[in-house]
Amino acid sequence: MTKLSVNINKIATIRNARGGNNPNLVQVAKDCESFGAQGITIHPRPDERHITTQDVYDLKEVVTTEFNIEGYPDERFLKIIEEVKPAQATLVPDPPHVLTSNAGWDTIGKAHLLKDVIEQIKSYGVRTSIFVEPDQKIVEGAKAVGSERIELYTEMYAIEHKTDPTKAIKSYKAAAVKAQEIGLGINAGHDLDLNNLEYLKKEIPFMTEVSIGHALVCDALYLGLENTIQLYLRALR
Repeated sequence: MTKLSVNINKIATIRNARGGNNPNLVQVAKDCESFGAQGITIHPRPDERHITTQDVYDLKEVVTTEFNIEGYPDERFLKIIEEVKPAQATLVPDPPHVLTSNAGWDTIGKAHLLKDVIEQIKSYGVRTSIFVEPDQKIVEGAKAVGSERIELYTEMYAIEHKTDPTKAIKSYKAAAVKAQEIGLGINAGHDLDLNNLEYLKKEIPFMTEVSIGHALVCDALYLGLENTIQLYLRALR
């Protein structure tokens, strides 16, 4: 079964818009788990535009499923990983000023950096995943630097799925098959929603995990959080 990890960044964005603690991020994380989510994902950026550093430590105390912390592997991020020891650290290549993750790692050109960082994270007892585009050579590079998983960056899949699902999935399926062949776990995330998730799962049934935040939170505004999580879980079955 492919696990659903709920990215709760947007919940923190709503809270931060007014200050205070409404919605309560910790309670939302606990609710997501009780409603069936098998993981919680956060991306604590340096500017704390959504998830704050304190949030990370507060969530550490309550998350009982897979805790996945995303981020660029700078000194701040590595300190968080060392102290919190989540189940998984997902490495993304985006600099602090970008709005959202918008590219995958060049696992070949950045091999030295990634290898050193991954060795450090592994010494903390934390699993690593690398955010990558659907390129088989890049997938092989992820294996070469020691990562245990990849996370397929699915923005282009989501865009092309609207007009040509068969074309949209082609490179992703090939990259996933390559990852499976060389012993990498396969995660996926970015712009996945109730319109495109089921087809992705059908074509890549051996995915380990999907991380979904923006679309899931938007759906929850209309459908309710518990019902929305159930709908996403159904799409993954």
